[in-house]
Amino acid sequence: MMHLTVLGGCGAWPVKDQPCSGYLVESEGFRLFVDPGYASFPALQEYATAEQVDAVLVTHGHPDHCADLNPLLRARVLSEEPPAPLPVYTLPSALDAVLSLDRPGMLGNSFELREFRGGDSFEIGPFRIDTRLLPHFVPNAGVRLTAGGLSLAYTGDTGPSPEVTALARNADVLLSEATYVDQVPRADEEFLLSARLAGEYAEAAGAARLLLTHLWPGTGHPAAVSAAARAFTGPIDVARPGLMAHIPTAASPPSAGLHT
Repeated sequence: MMHLTVLGGCGAWPVKDQPCSGYLVESEGFRLFVDPGYASFPALQEYATAEQVDAVLVTHGHPDHCADLNPLLRARVLSEEPPAPLPVYTLPSALDAVLSLDRPGMLGNSFELREFRGGDSFEIGPFRIDTRLLPHFVPNAGVRLTAGGLSLAYTGDTGPSPEVTALARNADVLLSEATYVDQVPRADEEFLLSARLAGEYAEAAGAARLLLTHLWPGTGHPAAVSAAARAFTGPIDVARPGLMAHIPTAASPPSAGLHT
C-alpha cells in the first residue's frame, strides 16, 4: 500500500490553520517528504521526526514548496547524533536559494543533492519516479510516484498542458494544482490552473481520485470541489492538513480511501 498524508496545501503563503505544500508519501516503511513548503516541517512532526525522513523530493524552487527544507536540515545536522546525509531530489539549481540561507558549510553534511532533469525517471527507495516538465513561472517538474503497481501523480505548480494528462494517465490519485476556482487571471493563465481545469485533466486522464491543492488563501473548499466536479466524475477532495489517502492494493478493503 502507498500512503499519502497531506501536511499542507495552501498556495503562496501559509495561513493559521494551513501550511503551504507539503506531503508525506510512505510505502514499505520508507518516508518521502515531497515539497517541504512554508510551515510544513512543524506539521510533519505530527507523523515523523526529522531523522525519520528517508528522502526529499522538490518539484520547483518557489519557497511555498521548499522553504522548510532549511529547518528540516537544521534539525538533522544540529541533533546530538546527526543521521546520514539526506538525499534531496530536485531540478538543477532549484534549491540554490534555500540551501544558501545558512553560513557556508553548516548544512553540508546534512544532505546529498541529487539533481534530475524533466523527463528523467529514477528510483527513490521503493518508489519509481517519472517526471515531466510542466509550465510555471520557474522550471517545475510534475512527478508520478509508483510503488507496488499503485500510482500518485502530482503536478507541483503548473499551467495548462497536455503533459498533465499524460502524467496522470490512469493514476490512482491525481494531486493537482488548483490555485483558482474557475477562471485564471490573464497574467497567470499560462502558469497556473483552476479547479475546473484540474477536473477536466483528471477526467481526461482517467484518474481514480482527484485531490485539489495550492488553492489561493481564503478560497472556499466547496466552491473548488464543485468547479472540479463539472468535469470529473470520481471522488474529489481538497488537500488540507491531516488528510490521508490510502492507495490500496487489490487485497485492501474496499473502504480504503480519503479520510481525515
